Amino acid sequence: MTRAVRIHELTGPKGLRVDDIDVPAPGAGEVQIDVEAAGVNFPEVLLSYGKYQFKPSPPFVPGGEAAGVVSAVGPGVTSFAPGDRVAATMIHGAFAERIVVSELACARVPDAVSFDTAAATLLTYLTTMHALVDRASLRAGETLLVLGAAGGVGTAAIDIGRRLGARVIAAASSEEKLAYCRARGAEMTIDYSREDLKERAKALTKGNGADVVYDAVGGDYAEQALRSTAWKGRYLVVGFASGTIPKIPLNLVLLKGCQIVGVFWGQFAAMDPTKNRAHAEQVFRWIEEGSLSPHISETLPFTRAGEALERLEQRKVMGKVVLVP
Repeated sequence: MTRAVRIHELTGPKGLRVDDIDVPAPGAGEVQIDVEAAGVNFPEVLLSYGKYQFKPSPPFVPGGEAAGVVSAVGPGVTSFAPGDRVAATMIHGAFAERIVVSELACARVPDAVSFDTAAATLLTYLTTMHALVDRASLRAGETLLVLGAAGGVGTAAIDIGRRLGARVIAAASSEEKLAYCRARGAEMTIDYSREDLKERAKALTKGNGADVVYDAVGGDYAEQALRSTAWKGRYLVVGFASGTIPKIPLNLVLLKGCQIVGVFWGQFAAMDPTKNRAHAEQVFRWIEEGSLSPHISETLPFTRAGEALERLEQRKVMGKVVLVP
């Protein structure tokens, strides 16, 4: 038996509680991990309401990323052995003291990287690596506009965008969040709660627009962001934290000669786990050398998982929240 956070009712964060559950032994190609930390992400909020694209039936364990120590391996596992420090991703199941995942979903964590940092890294930074490197082919000297820039994936986009040599414009909903983004290295900022996103982005880019737009927000800002895209720009559809999936006037794509590019990291990780693991190893190398530093706003015990989700839902988190057993 192990302790785990489970969603019992699809009523939002209040439907979570801590239970004792059985943990299966690792099967062929699987790894068992004693969890030291688990990252909290916006999909968990959607899962708690039954609004995510994957809809497991309650009760189930949420959580998409965890870090810890391998406690056992199943037949055929060659990459890891008991005692190894690893981080892993999954659709759900991370908020537990012991988990079993596919070997392909794991990446080795260097000794210099803490478990809290490792657990706060994979989903947001690997989504962003896939978005900016694989889908947008972001180049040094280009301009990157990030919506929802103070959140988990937004912070990752600022960090990786700067690491790749881009000029970063951070867009967020308050001066407090924008100050955080500037501290992370954003060169320019837009407060879209009081500024016109399109006009401000045009002004900051001297009328050219952004070469790449990273949009994890959707909703009413999507069309403005697309209108902020440069000629031959790439508009990345990363998610819909606003809760609304926008409808886009396709004539804008024609007039700008731009691309609307979908970023479905989960499917990419399943289809190309080798490349996904290479991205993870690169991110951990950057952290190890000090050129990347994921921001953890707070570390909470599993018993406060519902509170962590509420803070995400209320847009009160900058960076990531991490849960520990």
